[in-house]
Amino acid sequence: MAVNTLTAHPIQVENAPQLPGLTFRGFRGESDFPIMAEIITSANLADGEEQLVKAEQIQQNYSHLQRSDAGKDLLFIEENGNPLGYGRCMWDAESEGDHLYSFFIHMKAEGRDRGIGEAVGRYFMTRLKEYAAEHPAEVKKYYQTWGSSNQVWYGKLVEKLGFEPARYGISMLRSCSQPIEVTPLPEGIEVRPIHPEHYRPVWDASVEASRDHWGFVEHTEEDYKAWLNFPWFQPELWKVAWDGDQIVGMVCNFINHDDNEAFNRKRGYTENISVRRPWRRQGAARSLLTQSIQMFIEMGMEETALGVDTQNLSGALDLYQSVGYVEDKRFITYRKPLN
Repeated sequence: MAVNTLTAHPIQVENAPQLPGLTFRGFRGESDFPIMAEIITSANLADGEEQLVKAEQIQQNYSHLQRSDAGKDLLFIEENGNPLGYGRCMWDAESEGDHLYSFFIHMKAEGRDRGIGEAVGRYFMTRLKEYAAEHPAEVKKYYQTWGSSNQVWYGKLVEKLGFEPARYGISMLRSCSQPIEVTPLPEGIEVRPIHPEHYRPVWDASVEASRDHWGFVEHTEEDYKAWLNFPWFQPELWKVAWDGDQIVGMVCNFINHDDNEAFNRKRGYTENISVRRPWRRQGAARSLLTQSIQMFIEMGMEETALGVDTQNLSGALDLYQSVGYVEDKRFITYRKPLN
């Protein structure tokens, strides 16, 4: 979806604090992407999150926006014309039938703890009720948002709005100074280089494997296009296992060179670790992961990183801990019944 330049419109946010110079507006198109990137980066650094965001990344995301209307679902927070924060709302339907009505708020440090975030959260919840009214009445409906253990302010904000933690994830790190034992793949299975004609089969296999994940939402062609445009789409680093012409599983490794340079680190990511059902519990995931770690060691990386759902049913957390990954921080999915 191309995002064109729009005329920003002022937005009235009910029960917003009466602060001099505080205003709210809508989205005005591509010219807002650098502002959004600057807000997220400022908020990340304030929370101790070593992650930069560029306008190009925002633009790529908004080129594949789904179940969210940029003209209606974005809200910018300004003080005397200067950006303080922004947020957006959206909805999804889980494959199990539950509907999720989500929002996020990125806020610079100077905008926090002033009552602004709570008013913005209620604004989004009201907007999401409009979406929910268009959907079947019999399905379960939940408000949803996310935060990390570093974002103490956000946890307090959503608690005031009646949200509770529904699920926890962990960001994990492993030092490359630790040697790694590379375990073999099951007999008859091999890793092969990935070429463009393999992108779609890899995507399809990844989606199939993720159907067992909590909160799974059916993927679309837009999701596939967004995946191809992922800023760190680096198939030359992937470890993909094959059994004949069937994909067994994968680790879609990547390096965020910009963040590594900015924060003076050498980190490789061992992400999107998945194995399809017929080949699970046979050692494929361990082999692909240990091969990936060894690759990064040989490349001169100093650490590897990944994320995991603490309640993953396949035993992923135990696997990662067994090869040396330790918890860095937690991510929380907050929910609240919409009705």
